[in-house]
Amino acid sequence: MDQRVEKIKTAAEYISAKLNGRKPFAGIILGSGLGKLADKIENQIIIPYKNIPGFPVSTAMGHKGNFIAGELGGKFVVAMQGRFHYYEGYSMELVTLPVRVMKVLGIQYLFVSNAAGGVNFDFKVGDLMVITDHINHLPNPLIGPNMEEFGPRFPDMTRPYDPKIRKMAFEIAAGLGYSLKSGVYFASTGPTYETPAEYKYYRLIGADAVGMSTIPEVIVARHSDIPVFGMSVITNEAHDDYAEDYVNDGDDVVKAADAAADRMTAIFTELIERL
Repeated sequence: MDQRVEKIKTAAEYISAKLNGRKPFAGIILGSGLGKLADKIENQIIIPYKNIPGFPVSTAMGHKGNFIAGELGGKFVVAMQGRFHYYEGYSMELVTLPVRVMKVLGIQYLFVSNAAGGVNFDFKVGDLMVITDHINHLPNPLIGPNMEEFGPRFPDMTRPYDPKIRKMAFEIAAGLGYSLKSGVYFASTGPTYETPAEYKYYRLIGADAVGMSTIPEVIVARHSDIPVFGMSVITNEAHDDYAEDYVNDGDDVVKAADAAADRMTAIFTELIERL
């Protein structure tokens, strides 16, 4: 057996035993400062990453490092309270390992979230952006021998973020009295925040928000034919016309994400309930 597949199955078997064999309906990946959603999960089973065979440990700011399983929106789900990033020094195989593990566990949908800088001039701090598409400047996680057990050598990426779920999200938000943005997410390696010239470049090539994650997980999910819904919380205005004394601050990003987490949680919960 492919050693990569063996690692995935070993981790999935460990988690499945903790879940008493229950199959999760959906997997949720929570970005910086967005772990609050996990607090809404009922009848929680908490599995620290450090206890899962082959799993790395999340070191990023605002990431607790737990798998949380339980009930959300009336369905059994698993949520990652923090993700792994390429900038932490992890390979793309490890960055995306949890997605394949969740596939083996039986998820039917993947929900991804992140904290992002708004390069679109119309975006303000605290806005929620439904991701419609992406531009990837991270290494593609499918480079290397293809894992035929999970998907084809050349997976289609025409609709990386499910159009029906996106439409449903706007209907739910309207019913809750929330305003949503939509746009293209750009991912770079990090860990530096981008320069003003880079922000201008990303805007010119079609990005609305910029971050350092998410896309590798989405590529791996789509490789396995898992429908994906993605949302960015705009935590800073990533423009190229800053005041002379402006600086990007990681603590401020986490605080801004935390302030928007309740709205995101409400939308995710109702989506899971409706699907």
